[in-house]
Amino acid sequence: MSYTALYRKFRPAEFADVKGQDHIITTLKNQIKAQRIGHAYLFCGTRGTGKTTVAKIFAKAVNCEHPVDGSPCGECEMCKGIGAGISMNVIEIDAASNNGVDNIREIRDEVSYRPTEGRYKVYIIDEVHMLSIGAFNALLKTLEEPPDYVIFILATTEAHKIPITILSRCQRYDFKRITIDTIAARLTELMEKEQVEVEERAIRYLAKAADGSMRDALSLLDQCIAFYLGQTLTYDNVLEVLGAVDTEVFSRLLREIIAQDVSRVLKTVEELVMQGRELSQLSADFTWYLRNLLLVKSSDNMEDVLDVSTENLAQLKEEAAMIDSEVLLRYIRIFSELTNQLRYATQKRVLLEVTLIKMCKPQMESSKDSLLDRIRALEKQVEEGVTSAPVEQKVVYVNGEAPKPQPKPELPRALTEEVKQVASNFRGIANEASGMLRNYLKQAKLSAGNQDQLLVVLPDEISAGVVGTADHVQELEQLIEQKVGKHIPVEVRQLETGRRFEESFVDIEKMIHMDITIEDE
Repeated sequence: MSYTALYRKFRPAEFADVKGQDHIITTLKNQIKAQRIGHAYLFCGTRGTGKTTVAKIFAKAVNCEHPVDGSPCGECEMCKGIGAGISMNVIEIDAASNNGVDNIREIRDEVSYRPTEGRYKVYIIDEVHMLSIGAFNALLKTLEEPPDYVIFILATTEAHKIPITILSRCQRYDFKRITIDTIAARLTELMEKEQVEVEERAIRYLAKAADGSMRDALSLLDQCIAFYLGQTLTYDNVLEVLGAVDTEVFSRLLREIIAQDVSRVLKTVEELVMQGRELSQLSADFTWYLRNLLLVKSSDNMEDVLDVSTENLAQLKEEAAMIDSEVLLRYIRIFSELTNQLRYATQKRVLLEVTLIKMCKPQMESSKDSLLDRIRALEKQVEEGVTSAPVEQKVVYVNGEAPKPQPKPELPRALTEEVKQVASNFRGIANEASGMLRNYLKQAKLSAGNQDQLLVVLPDEISAGVVGTADHVQELEQLIEQKVGKHIPVEVRQLETGRRFEESFVDIEKMIHMDITIEDE
């Protein structure tokens, strides 16, 4: 006897065997018990959630000679015939290959004949969204007023493609994605029947990889069992068969990205490629890992939401403290886009490596979120007291002539006492500013534009751009006003590349401190 795939061998034969769709099963059973059976149903939802299976069980139940609590008995001739696929009362049509007007006209002609046995003729039209406009129009009249012995069950994964005229004539049932717990429990139950030993971690990973589809989960499990036939199926075995990566590798990869260690990141990619890991799966799983990190960072009570062990949860909490939410959102966006790109890419490894390098080096991008990453890196350097090495400027003479010396900067004739007071106390005022502004003001130097205007000079474009925002200038002016009792206008300047502060400005802080003398008693 030939081998039967697991998803076919264990296809539910009665409503009690259907998992994860209790809201639909209860409604259909109540309709059958109360004899309130509709003439047209629309089953919609993602693949592998039980649409066609429930349609067949429903077809058996409405024709069953001895139904039990709204469910087919499975023992009468009608149940056996429908289950074996030989009953003339249940007609299955694949709309993907029978989508023309003539196919629907055949149905319209057939419905005029009563069933030879049983009570109902049930037409199950799978992937009904594939019908042409003409076919939908041909179906419309029959669907609206069918004979009382005919039931239409339309199944689709894309309900939005079905005309509203068809939708309005059907009872619609949305099949949900099946939860990881439900799929894992079903797989465990079936493996006990099959007498196959499978690690719990392996079952959980397969349930997650199925993405809400029971059929996908059974197909993946079937594939893994075949590869390790006669052996205990372990978590590592499943990862190897599916070309997937352990969460420990994701943890290591994330820490390397945070440390901006490009060489170590590329070595990790090299290891994964040599192990034969599927890079598309890697990208999708890493996106999921980043999503878990974001959830942990967003709330302290995520144990019930996250499907991870206690050890992995502790690791996620540790890593969540190492990275900002905005950076995580940027990483998730980048890897979500990468997952779509990898599906059609011919050079998947190159695409992955370039993406990881960009994450390590945000200065390679000019987008808003990468600019924020660069600002955070500079803030960290300021907090740690790290200053960049001075850039050696190469002097270039135009037409062989040396440039004319720049005039020495001069101050206004007389600074007001308030400006002098600000200059002498500026570091104390800066320490009272908010976090980001306070960090950048540590790099600032002071000069004066006129007698009562303060110039705050920053060393580069990024720091000047941050301090020079309207909110930060207003905050600084308010702090100064609180200190000296008078409004002092503040203007933010950027130091020209390659020029020293003293070449363009007079340091009024240094000047004020030099003017202070100590009198003898």
